[in-house]
Amino acid sequence: MYTRIINGIVIALFVAFVAIMTPGASAAGEPTVQVSEFQVNPPIMMPDSLGTITIVVKNTATSAQQKENSGLVASEFITSTVTDINVNIENVQLEGKGIKVISQDFENVGAIGPGQSIPLTFMIRAPAESGMYYPEVWIDTTGGKSTRYPIPVNVNTPVGIQKQAILIVESTLPESVNPGDEIPVTVTVKNTGETLADDVVLKIENVSMIAPKITDLYHIGTVGPTGEKSVEVILVSDKKADPGLIRVPVSLRYSWIDGSQYTNPTSIDIVLQGKAELGLVSVDTSPRRVPANQPFDLTMRIENTGTGEAKQVSATVDLPMTGTKQSFIGKIKQGNDAPAVFMLDSAKGGTYDYTATISYIDDLGTHTITKPMSLRVVPEDYTGAVILVLVVLAVAGFFGYRYWYLPRKNGHGALPWVKKN
Repeated sequence: MYTRIINGIVIALFVAFVAIMTPGASAAGEPTVQVSEFQVNPPIMMPDSLGTITIVVKNTATSAQQKENSGLVASEFITSTVTDINVNIENVQLEGKGIKVISQDFENVGAIGPGQSIPLTFMIRAPAESGMYYPEVWIDTTGGKSTRYPIPVNVNTPVGIQKQAILIVESTLPESVNPGDEIPVTVTVKNTGETLADDVVLKIENVSMIAPKITDLYHIGTVGPTGEKSVEVILVSDKKADPGLIRVPVSLRYSWIDGSQYTNPTSIDIVLQGKAELGLVSVDTSPRRVPANQPFDLTMRIENTGTGEAKQVSATVDLPMTGTKQSFIGKIKQGNDAPAVFMLDSAKGGTYDYTATISYIDDLGTHTITKPMSLRVVPEDYTGAVILVLVVLAVAGFFGYRYWYLPRKNGHGALPWVKKN
């Protein structure tokens, strides 16, 4: 019996010794926190301007664990549990060190597990003087452990700043663009910065009168420092578009080397130059049948079937007769027509071949159109006069025969078929 009691006491003392010697937490990965990344926006602040500092607080432990043992029987543990150890963040604050911190401290942030992180953002105001400032992030955790981390803030100074990628867009297109035509455009993206631009995407927006023919999205890829890349774009224009400057909006989206994205709005400037197309619709005379040796009017109706306005329109005819052989019309808008009137003097009967010449100016320059024409002048009709002359001659012959010839022949002047008494 005493032996059992002694054995029990020994086992109890051994268990107590093991419990005392066994640590409550394994140092497989003691939890700590640090600022894994940060971002100052804008990267370069102007004096007395507002901005933000965003930090990411991370629990650097990847497998912090705690073991709990419930006892030892026959030199073996009965149960053993493993629990991840979280780190509890009590307070995160930003000490300005010359920067004015507008945001309040982050109190009782809470626990974050091994390998987990949490972002926090502070609102700041830059000082009035330029320079480099280093506000500090203070992180206090449960257990008295704390972290201090300086954040560099650039206020209007080039010290230590690398020039980011800066993309510009240049477009090359035909000198003459007529409404209704397809417009081939070479778009060149140039990087004038000192770092590469990644994931460059060009997007062309639609406007009312001009739109991309195939696609509005072009993936350019990476453009290195001082490098450039080009894409071929085809735009289509509406025939009803008014001539003049049309700006097609373009957005250029790309990523900087630090991963931040940037969008640069720009445009493709297109000057639509209207092309006038003039032609003769009709040619009329007044009177409709031009008689010989009488004045008449010649009217030509000129129509503009082009896409631009015709200015300083004039027309001439080279008919071999006197009168007004030049007509000034002025402007003819697209889809309209206007008359050219010529007042001409008399001409002899016959057919006259002549040339009508039309001159005008549009957005593309000065133009001249010539068209061969023909004019018929009806000769004078002498049939009535001839008949009248014949009638007069017949009457005169009758009277001459009756009162001159017969008296001389018969003596008494009677007609031949009248019997003598």
